[in-house]
Amino acid sequence: MFDQLFQPMDLGGQTLPNRLVLPPLTRSRAGKDGVPTPLMAEYYRQRSGAGLVISEGTVISPQGASYARVPGLYSEQQVRGWRPVVEAAKSRGAAVYAQLWHVGRQAHSSVQPDGGRPWAPSAIAITGWQYRSPQGRVPFEEPRELSLDGIKDIVEQFAVAACNAMAAGFDGVELHAANGYLFDQFLNSSSNQRTDQYGGSVENRLRFLNEVIDAVSSFVPAHRIGVRISPSSTWMDVVDPDKRGLYASLVRSISPRGLAYLHLVEPGIAGAVDSADHSEPITSTELGALFDGPVIVTGGHTPWSAAAAVGAGDADLVGFGRLFISNPDLPTRIRMGAGLAELRHEGLYGGGPAGYTDYPELQTAN
Repeated sequence: MFDQLFQPMDLGGQTLPNRLVLPPLTRSRAGKDGVPTPLMAEYYRQRSGAGLVISEGTVISPQGASYARVPGLYSEQQVRGWRPVVEAAKSRGAAVYAQLWHVGRQAHSSVQPDGGRPWAPSAIAITGWQYRSPQGRVPFEEPRELSLDGIKDIVEQFAVAACNAMAAGFDGVELHAANGYLFDQFLNSSSNQRTDQYGGSVENRLRFLNEVIDAVSSFVPAHRIGVRISPSSTWMDVVDPDKRGLYASLVRSISPRGLAYLHLVEPGIAGAVDSADHSEPITSTELGALFDGPVIVTGGHTPWSAAAAVGAGDADLVGFGRLFISNPDLPTRIRMGAGLAELRHEGLYGGGPAGYTDYPELQTAN
């Protein structure tokens, strides 16, 4: 029934053992300094049966962080901390990519290195949402508008983080251009009202992403670089009057570059939650058809829907977020037709082993 999901495939010159993906999942178990921990190594080891493992969002600089205990790739200590984690994730033949992340205006002055407001394409605050500060939920601040030099600095930070990812043993990198974070803020006109070469036309709003791809390509071959987008989502106030045209242009822009993959978040997902707020959803099938390369789809899939998507040629790989959290041996369970454990909300974001590494594998499940 699920044979399609267990066919090997080539990704960036590596043979994946199956079509199952552990997608990026923020779990907040790094040290306070952004250094990965032994507990993280165990978590990834448990889920190393995926064909492709993509790390949790990993920030490129202190400026690009927002949430507590997320890992980074901007210091030598972090690189050293990632090495055993990557080795554990590769232990059963998976390809392992690092997701590179800058949150932009989703940060807060309380976590900025200089104590100032966060940085973004334009000085436009997020409305209708609240930031989870150490003192509780507070309104998002109006960000500082990035100067041209500031943009150049962030492009360089992505390149350095990519170089560090290779030094840590990762096979490739994924650029996190989804969920209303910095790339998404440049893309959508509600958050980008610049009048220079980074704003206005769709071509200009795509410039930042393409410049980062160019810079990262100096350290990571293009066929080992993936891009993740969430075209239907308005999570964290990223809105555009023509999202369909915007993201179609994005896909057409990056398609000739020979990238590793395009990673599409399905319309039913907004950030970390389910969403029905998509009056005109942009389907993954629609955008995937515009991309000349492997396509990953993630968001709300079951083994049956995943097999159907791969069998129909609508996707090459399928990510399972919640199911992989609660079923560390998900590929084995799918192959055997075994039951799937349910997700517990305990320990989703932060804590110790509970809700993180204590989900039993099949041979020990009750």
